[in-house]
Amino acid sequence: MLVALPSSVAFGVLTYSMLGPQYIGMGAMAGLVGAVALGLVAPFVGRTGGLISCPCAPASAVLTAMIAKLAGDGLTPDRILPLMAVTALFSGALQVLYGLLGGGRLIKYIPFPVVSGYLSGVGVLIALGQLPKILGLPKNTPLAQGLVSPGLWRWESLGVGAVTIALVFLAPKLTKKVPAAIVGLAGGIAAYQVLTIFFPALRTLQGNELVIGPIETGGAFLDLALDRLRSIGGVDLAAAKLMLIPALTLSVLLSVDTLKSCVALDTMMRVRHNSNRELIAQGAGNLCSFLAGGMPGAGAMGPSLVNVTSGGRTPRAGVIEGVFVLLALLLLGPLIAWVPIGALAGILIVVAWNMFDRGMFRLLRTHGGRSDFAVIAAVIAVAIFADLIAATGVGVALAILLFMRDLIRASVVRNKLTLAETSSKTRRPPALTAALKEHGGDGVLCELQGNLFFGTTDQLYTQLEPDLKARKYILLDLRRVDSLDYTAAHLFERMNAQLEEHGGRLLFSGMPSTLSQPRDFERYLVQLGVVSREGGVLLFETQDAALEWMEDRILEAQGLRAPGEAEPLPLEDFELFHGLGTESLAALAACVEERAVPAGAKAFAFGDAGDELLLVRSGSIRILLPLEGGKNHHLATIGRGNFFGELAFLDGGTRSADAEAKADAKLYVLSRARLQKHFERNETLTAKVFARLASAIGTRLRQADAELRALSER
Repeated sequence: MLVALPSSVAFGVLTYSMLGPQYIGMGAMAGLVGAVALGLVAPFVGRTGGLISCPCAPASAVLTAMIAKLAGDGLTPDRILPLMAVTALFSGALQVLYGLLGGGRLIKYIPFPVVSGYLSGVGVLIALGQLPKILGLPKNTPLAQGLVSPGLWRWESLGVGAVTIALVFLAPKLTKKVPAAIVGLAGGIAAYQVLTIFFPALRTLQGNELVIGPIETGGAFLDLALDRLRSIGGVDLAAAKLMLIPALTLSVLLSVDTLKSCVALDTMMRVRHNSNRELIAQGAGNLCSFLAGGMPGAGAMGPSLVNVTSGGRTPRAGVIEGVFVLLALLLLGPLIAWVPIGALAGILIVVAWNMFDRGMFRLLRTHGGRSDFAVIAAVIAVAIFADLIAATGVGVALAILLFMRDLIRASVVRNKLTLAETSSKTRRPPALTAALKEHGGDGVLCELQGNLFFGTTDQLYTQLEPDLKARKYILLDLRRVDSLDYTAAHLFERMNAQLEEHGGRLLFSGMPSTLSQPRDFERYLVQLGVVSREGGVLLFETQDAALEWMEDRILEAQGLRAPGEAEPLPLEDFELFHGLGTESLAALAACVEERAVPAGAKAFAFGDAGDELLLVRSGSIRILLPLEGGKNHHLATIGRGNFFGELAFLDGGTRSADAEAKADAKLYVLSRARLQKHFERNETLTAKVFARLASAIGTRLRQADAELRALSER
């Protein structure tokens, strides 16, 4: 209470003094009532342990700016006061609405440079607003003129303010038990009383512009609440438009200020607050403050930290603080009237100093921080030379622009490889593999990432423009893409049309169509006509399937996929056995047996025993690694003229994966036991078979190494 009380009075005085000196006492009362209403209601509803709610700087700054604008438009204080009250009402109602709609999480995402710039701007405005008060300048004296005219200064007020500021800064070094604001306020009051000895005119309360003056009680609570409710009926459409932006700004800033304090308390007490419930609580507190005629406020950092470090860690502490403020209002009202304006101005100048983010200048020394500094500086400048509401809009707009700039600068192309550098998981005979190495430049795999929208599509087209001219097939893998808009979809249409002009095609893989609706890219592209049965971009469920399709087209273009390829391959045409000689092949043929595996059936399963090497005569076999949950990882596809099962053939262990026929397959089966039995007297032939097998496996490993190297280099 000792921390919240002087600041609440000061913010009330700061706000209402804009209406004229005669409203200063009303402002002090509004600050006290706001502290009582928020203190009694917000902790009871929000249940955030240790949080203290009271009038705060953002509330004072927004309402002060609103008063200045309305007064500039020619409105009288009698007209401005109801508009202020209804603005606070709308702000509290909006906070309740934010909480009910789950907006507690969203408000946390307001960029910190915007919040920092806004609070720093508020600090500068508070300091500029208090300089005339601490100097005791006559009303309506421009600050610039007053600063260079010492003859206009009230040295009594300046002395009280200087003592207050000095004691607030020195208090933490002298004592930790008494809050610095109370030490400074007590010192300012004492300094004023000393001055009354030498200047008897200061002992008068009426007409004394250096003190708060008589506190207006405002009558019974029920009558005041009814008057407030009646004021709503006097608000027409034109007035509502004037209040809309200030109320919206006030609700957001008070919510941000509260949640920022809650996060700090969570760290200290190792708990987690309920953001949405706390927003409802703050809105309810501000609604009650409106009914009672008080200032709006938020969960304040300073009083909350003092409360928690003193042992107040439950919601009851906040309620007790509100009770203490109420007792102070009832018992110390006459004494509050004698509080010097200079002392309150001194406290607010210290508050303004603490609000200003002096750490922003460190951003100038960092390469990536200069743009954030620019945002903070722009918000401060607009707050000072225009108004706080415009500053909020400018800050959010700049933050959005910087966010878009960062998205545009980040490359959406994660990786790009030609088919000479990577391949599908289909294991082909060496001759076909060599052909793909030679002509693989006709196809390219491009893995995309991030957001494909109007800000990044030009970058994507620039990076792929050379490939659109030189390649026939471009595969775009979208597994890591987060969003896609109409501009990107139109670009895909253009790219596909450009490739089709020279007999090529655009392909997609990794479409996240099984995820939530916002990322159902496949449906979106079908609806736009980018993908259709009659033509357009080709879709593949997996990247490997798309790579295999491109490889087949490249091989067909080279005439390497003959029509008779579907015929079962004889033993002598397997590259593994080339050069063995007719007699050796005839002897080897006696060791193999033929086997047919229909599509979908397994040649063997994970964990099966067996020492057989299987050679694909026709069709194809998929090697699948079983995973938890009934899923499989596709290791390879074994095509015609290739082999699988070599691990168990070499070490005699169990099968390490499933072998499933992708299409009807015919196999040669070579058992190691049968091979050794037939050639136990001819070790040379056995050695040749194992040597060729080792060479083929070595080639596969080298190919895998090359692909891994190509991936890691990018």
